[in-house]
Amino acid sequence: MEIGIPAEAESGETRVALVPAEARLLVDQGHTVAVQRGAGVAAGHADRAFEAAGARLVERPDAFGQPLVLQVRSAGEDTFGQFAPGALSVGMADPLGIPSRVSELAQAGVTAFALEFIPRIARAQGMDVLSSQSSIAGHRAVLIAAEHAAEVLPMMITAAGTLPQGRVLVLGAGVAGLQAIATARRLGAKVRAYDVRPAVAEQVRSVGGEFLDLGLDTSAAEGVSGYAQALGERFYIQQRAVLAEAVAGSDVVIATAQVQGTRAPILITEEMVLSMQPGSVIVDAAAAQGGNCAVSRPNEILQISGVTVLAPTNLPAGAPGAASRLYARNIANFVRHLVRNGTPQLDGDDQIVAATLLTRDGTVVHPRLREVLGLVPAPA
Repeated sequence: MEIGIPAEAESGETRVALVPAEARLLVDQGHTVAVQRGAGVAAGHADRAFEAAGARLVERPDAFGQPLVLQVRSAGEDTFGQFAPGALSVGMADPLGIPSRVSELAQAGVTAFALEFIPRIARAQGMDVLSSQSSIAGHRAVLIAAEHAAEVLPMMITAAGTLPQGRVLVLGAGVAGLQAIATARRLGAKVRAYDVRPAVAEQVRSVGGEFLDLGLDTSAAEGVSGYAQALGERFYIQQRAVLAEAVAGSDVVIATAQVQGTRAPILITEEMVLSMQPGSVIVDAAAAQGGNCAVSRPNEILQISGVTVLAPTNLPAGAPGAASRLYARNIANFVRHLVRNGTPQLDGDDQIVAATLLTRDGTVVHPRLREVLGLVPAPA
């Protein structure tokens, strides 16, 4: 197939969907890869590197024709002009966050896949963009916190005195949270972590953290997919009351708790922020989903009684080289699964295809998304 790689249109997006190494592998498998000039520059991949990998350069994405278009953000405001009717789109479409744009893709005659919906099964692990990008996000969150904190994270013994270990609290022990714990430990901090899923306690300890048990009933916290589930406002009120002491005693709080398809739960109230010592830092890594901190504002840095509150919405874009390499491997693995003998295999019995296919033949076909949009269930 012809595969098109446009420059990302969304403001602040520095990643690229395919890097030269993965482009070379796809070319060697018989595909034609076209890359918009400058698409990979922000991620450290020059146009000449794509040419050396066997890709051809184009000035504008509308030169792709009717290809398989690979993107990081595939349903942004400025992406629709990049698709011709009959094109296939693969990327992160944020279908539950902006379902109306998925409807626009359907109306444009685009067959769209959302990589956020990759199922958590063994044969799809190499396509799991949420895990790969969350790893970068958790790492970056700690580095940003360390840069803004008044205290250093490692214990330091000097002739002028001893500086104690920084105290880091990580809320949410998914992929981002576990990477945040590991990064904070590498920097020498004492790390505690909390998650509503008691099963992750051993994972927290395996990366050097201390699991914080609040003594609450969390038996319904984990769904069959392995992701956290929403538990209701009454539970969150109890949770915040117990978390207050842990937050107040921390120099850095990294908040990563998210529930797929719903607003992130509020774990840190304004009162909890005010209880922290001046010079402390909160990084709300769930800001793109509404945030775990009641006072955070997306992509803003706030100072509240000496406490710095940051709410970055695209942490992986802060390390675009590494994030793009991981993403490119994920998306190339998906392409190899989807396209065989030059033809996309839109097999509804295939678990990976069925889970990720959003639109086909001018209509939204994903059952969960049809429900969100208020559409009647699609026929089998």
